[in-house]
Amino acid sequence: MGKQPVRMKAVVYALSPFQQKVMPGLWKDLPTKIHHKISENWHSAIFLLGPVIGTYAYVQNYKEKEKLEHRF
Repeated sequence: MGKQPVRMKAVVYALSPFQQKVMPGLWKDLPTKIHHKISENWHSAIFLLGPVIGTYAYVQNYKEKEKLEHRF
């Protein structure tokens, strides 16, 4: 008359340590993928790396000037 509990079977997913082809598409044609990413997004890389490299060069120059200023 009342509700009876129903047993549910659980599904467990696992990868075998002996299975070699887990992600075969990741390494397939890797140099072409990297070239494609760089050639399509070169302007984004310039806008990202430009200020970072510029700031690093400025700091290095400033530190060098400061070292030479205290030399005498």
